[in-house]
Amino acid sequence: MDPVTLTTARLLLRTVGPLDTDAVYAAVQDADIQRWTTIPSPYLPEHAHSFTTQLVPDGWADGSMFTFGVFLPEGEELVGMLALTMRSLGVAEIGFWATKPHRGNGYITEATTKASHWAFTHLSVDRVEWRAEVGNTPSRAAAERAGFTMEGTLRSAINNKGVRRDCWVASLLPSDLGLPSTSPYLPAPNTPSRPAPSSPSGD
Repeated sequence: MDPVTLTTARLLLRTVGPLDTDAVYAAVQDADIQRWTTIPSPYLPEHAHSFTTQLVPDGWADGSMFTFGVFLPEGEELVGMLALTMRSLGVAEIGFWATKPHRGNGYITEATTKASHWAFTHLSVDRVEWRAEVGNTPSRAAAERAGFTMEGTLRSAINNKGVRRDCWVASLLPSDLGLPSTSPYLPAPNTPSRPAPSSPSGD
C-alpha cells in the first residue's frame, strides 16, 4: 500500500522518511520513551536511520505496519509517532509515543482516534488493540480518552529489552466510533454498548 496522509483539526499524520531522521533521533533521546517502549536503548543515529529509511517504508509496502509521524501542520513539527501493526485477520495493534515538549495537549489521543477510524474504514480491521507495560499510566490515559475499553492484564506479555513484563490490554471496536464492522460481531450476553468518545483532551 502507498502511504496515506491523514489530518485532524490540529494535526497532520503522514509517513516519515530520511528527512525526518534527525527529528526522530532527537525525540527518542527522551528517557521516558526509551523506558516504556521496546525502542533500543541507547538509541543511536543508525537506529533512527533504519527506522525512517527501511522499517517504515517496508511496513507500508507489505501491509504489515502503517506508521504515521504526528506533526503540527504549521511547519510540520514532530509531536509524536503512531503505528498500526497487523497482528491477525482483522486485528491491528496500535502503539504510540509523544515528544516531551508536546505532552499534555491531547495530540496522541486525537491521532489515535483518527488512525483507528482510518483502519476501520480502509483496512477491514474490526478490532484495534492497545498494549502497554503495567505502570505506563500516560499511555493508558491516552488510550482510554480515545475510547478504548480496558480488558485486563496479560502476564509476561511484553519483552522490553530482554525482560519479560506484564502488560495492560485494551480494545477499540468500530461500534465505539459509530462505525459498522466488516464481519458480524456477536458480543457476550449483557455486554454494554459504548458511545463514541468525546472530543479528545489531555495526554
